Amino acid sequence: MLAVVVDVAVTRDDDTDRSGGASSIRQTGPVEPPSPGPAAAAVVLAGGSGTRLGAERNKVYLPLRGRPVLAWSLATFAGMPEVAVVVLVVREADRPLADQVVAEHTPGVEVVVGGSTRQASELAGLRHLAARIEAGAIDAVLVHDAARPLAGRELAASVLAAARAGGGAVPGLWRDDLAAAGPDGSGLAGPSPDGLVAVQTPQGFRAAALLAAHEEAARCGFVGTDTASCVERFAPNVPIGWVPGDERNIKITYAHDLHVAELAAPIG
Repeated sequence: MLAVVVDVAVTRDDDTDRSGGASSIRQTGPVEPPSPGPAAAAVVLAGGSGTRLGAERNKVYLPLRGRPVLAWSLATFAGMPEVAVVVLVVREADRPLADQVVAEHTPGVEVVVGGSTRQASELAGLRHLAARIEAGAIDAVLVHDAARPLAGRELAASVLAAARAGGGAVPGLWRDDLAAAGPDGSGLAGPSPDGLVAVQTPQGFRAAALLAAHEEAARCGFVGTDTASCVERFAPNVPIGWVPGDERNIKITYAHDLHVAELAAPIG
């Protein structure tokens, strides 16, 4: 917490002395700011690989407009005033690269080694935050795929606000280009149900419920597809809303995705 020293000279009609000068009101010493409330945390998952992209290393360390994909994802949260701590979860083999990216682009990000699955890596990130969550210092967590470098702070802030208000939130885009497959998968059974949304990250949840859900999932051996699937299963009383996603918030999976991201990334 920063100590604030105020040094002001105030001139008022009734402060004028008989010689015609203005008296000076000087206030020195620390001024206690209002006690800050709980802050949010971000957990950025970087445990993927470059197999489908055809790269020899993890795709999040590939360059995008002059800096690694990972650096874009970390910068989204490191620059948000609502987010007090950013945790990067990496593979053991990628630790030297991760440390280098953090040192060069986002000093202060906390790096931990994850597990063999996304579920295990999310749990590793949340356990790293557990003491702060239990102490009430962190009230909400955003979980994000490092391979989505263009999520942006506006989207992250929208998800965070919705999660704090309702319990949980995911960003998504309406999909009207899907069809339902037949039972054996060899044909179509008709149009897809209305109201389908393509879910993105970051996904946000109240911190205590999220940590408890992941601990229960670990006890049950559950492996989910994303954060929301774990909460749906192990914290069914937590409502999960959705906020409009961003078409630029693509996930780098194949080589052409990196080219699209190059075109969509902001200049500067």
